[in-house]
Amino acid sequence: MSTHAAFPTGTILGYPRIGRRRELKKAVEAFWAGTITADELEATAAGLRTATRERLVSLGLGRTDSSIPEAFSYYDQVLDAAVTVGAVPTRFASLVGSDGAVDLAGYFTIARGEGEHVPAEMTKWFDSNYHYLVPEIGPETNFSFASDRLVREVAEATASGYRTRPVIVGPVTFLLLSKPSESAPADYRPLDRLDDLLPVYAELLAALTAVGAEWVQLDEPALVSESIEVPRDVVLAATKRAYDLLSAVPARPQIFVAAPYGSLDDALPVLGSTPIEAIGLDLVRGAVPSAFASDSSTDKVLVGGVVDGHNIWRGDLAAAWEKLESLKALSPNVAVSSSTSLFHTPHDVEDEPALDPRLKTWLAFADQKVGQVATLAKGLDDGKAKIQSELDAASAALADRHSAPGVRDGAVRLRVDELKDADFSRSDYALRLVAQDAALDLPLLPTTTIGSFPQTGDIRRERARFARGEITEGEYVEAMEDEITRVVKLQEEIGLDVLVHGEPERNDMVQYFAELLDGFAVTQNGWVQSYGSRCTRPSLLWGDVSRPAPMTVGWSSFTQSLTAKPVKGMLTGPVTILAWSFVRDDQPLGDTANQVALALRDEIADLEAAGIKVIQVDEPALRELLPLKKKDQPNYLDWSVGSFKLATSGVADKTQIHTHLCYSEFGVVIDAINRLDADVTSIEAARSRMEVVPDIERSGFARGIGPGVYDIHSPRVPSVEEVTSLLEIALASIPERQVWVNPDCGLKTRGYTETVDSLKNVLAATRAIRAKVSAASA
Repeated sequence: MSTHAAFPTGTILGYPRIGRRRELKKAVEAFWAGTITADELEATAAGLRTATRERLVSLGLGRTDSSIPEAFSYYDQVLDAAVTVGAVPTRFASLVGSDGAVDLAGYFTIARGEGEHVPAEMTKWFDSNYHYLVPEIGPETNFSFASDRLVREVAEATASGYRTRPVIVGPVTFLLLSKPSESAPADYRPLDRLDDLLPVYAELLAALTAVGAEWVQLDEPALVSESIEVPRDVVLAATKRAYDLLSAVPARPQIFVAAPYGSLDDALPVLGSTPIEAIGLDLVRGAVPSAFASDSSTDKVLVGGVVDGHNIWRGDLAAAWEKLESLKALSPNVAVSSSTSLFHTPHDVEDEPALDPRLKTWLAFADQKVGQVATLAKGLDDGKAKIQSELDAASAALADRHSAPGVRDGAVRLRVDELKDADFSRSDYALRLVAQDAALDLPLLPTTTIGSFPQTGDIRRERARFARGEITEGEYVEAMEDEITRVVKLQEEIGLDVLVHGEPERNDMVQYFAELLDGFAVTQNGWVQSYGSRCTRPSLLWGDVSRPAPMTVGWSSFTQSLTAKPVKGMLTGPVTILAWSFVRDDQPLGDTANQVALALRDEIADLEAAGIKVIQVDEPALRELLPLKKKDQPNYLDWSVGSFKLATSGVADKTQIHTHLCYSEFGVVIDAINRLDADVTSIEAARSRMEVVPDIERSGFARGIGPGVYDIHSPRVPSVEEVTSLLEIALASIPERQVWVNPDCGLKTRGYTETVDSLKNVLAATRAIRAKVSAASA
């Protein structure tokens, strides 16, 4: 082991990596477009890393004490780990150099796909809105130390006078998040390759020591999750083996194992029994443990994650301090950190001049959270008295937030209190199906899209001009209606059966509604990474929620006036509005969800009254918020399903309710999806090649289902043959009467050329399947 350096008293597990003005996103997309070179992209990234180190020092972290995490990524940290250890799927073999590495272009091809290269599958990162790329591990996977990018980034920091702490996904989590490769035998388990992977991690640790790293952070969030399919005793045994072996590497940095997103529970004594030097505990999601249950662990540094890295509230700093004090009963060596990486939060609340000044005093974005960590670290070093004024200021802000107007609205709360069981249910599906068949008269395998169409530069410019007051509301509405008219005509030409208006007026599927509902605020620069170069601005849900006026009825009514085909009214569901916002933490999520659901229920009633026969309420985040601990899951599923049903149960039988879910392991929540009681459910399925279909079949799902046949998160255009193959997989297990045909998700991020070509191929495949079915039944 390298020279024994003390763990920093205060640190964070990670920091936003996209840049304060999304510089990384813009540079990466410029590289994809061919307007900058790989060297220019590398230079932009190096500048961002330098700016991050400088900023963190200015906020109170140490320059040379390993408190600054080296956690940059061009796209995804799990993909980074995969290319580091040589776990590149065999279909990308042509991208791998003679040294086993892939260049930046190859790296992005694995992530996004290109030509015949189908991209890696993407799914949600634990219970967050971040998406990671799923590694594919099989007997053919030849682990090797294939990429030294992390080593070079640490060397870059060292050369600039910083001593940073490199961060990588730990080996146990890496394998637990992996899926068997296509060539793997049945019941193959990637975790069984642990002994082959650990020598590569050992090489990496030695290389990091050689460039000056004194500590390394291995992220093991899978240890807190009970949603992992591998038996718990196998996971714990693997954890013990991994960290006993890595601790024995002769020349290595000291090891800090971080376990964000929940409590370690029975994994804590296992880690405590290994020779690692520090363990990170998420004390926002989990309680201070009562004991280590290991005599050998009392000298370890316990890093208390008491500053919430998953939300943006200033929080109760005094309570955070008390947790750190309690932690001292387990070890004399206590440090403070964020509970998770801060890449889930925007950069800086002071960069939001339009936010209400009072509201800003309740908030802490990434920079403010670093300041909170620095404050608590000062208390650990110098005593509580030295930080008492900061603790008191945070308590005063919390008290002000609780008493502020709008936080509690009597009328909203009364309406929730008066809800009855009948408000949460519709009539039997069999009755609804008859009424909807008569009202809609759709063909076999009806085709539709999920909602949004490509948002061109012209659309964005018109929205921006309207926001700046450069055009009148009438001019803005005319521009949006022109785009809607074009989109409707395009859909009719392609031959889609159920149309959408394309959502040109929407900047984001949550923010659009947040701007129109009471109880929300929105940011100007509060960007966070969702996946790759895709960034969102989560809204701030700070008070009781209500709907002052209709939000979508005018757009939907105009669209329906253009066509005889049914047009879907498009809404975002209550669970997703919560999941993709920063939500108040002073009341149960279920209470807040019901407030949002009532606002949506009113909107749905107005859409129905305006003649809209199909209404889609998207819930792509239903799986995302599922608690990682099994004991917490039933309550979550009850209120999440209940809020959706509350929003959608006020309509007539003939009104068809759709919902949409994307990028999650649906098998885990298939029963809950069934309980939503939507008439039609569309789900992501193309990139995984219909992996969800067996779960649908086993569940006995009897309503309409649209497993996606077009992966919209990749620029690839699926061929007619590819779409046909996916439809045949679906129809082999699901009755044809139930199947709808649709893309995986909305088309907002795609270009028009690829979108039109892809949809034409989808329709061609659908027509061929329809003809085959008709011939078989003749």
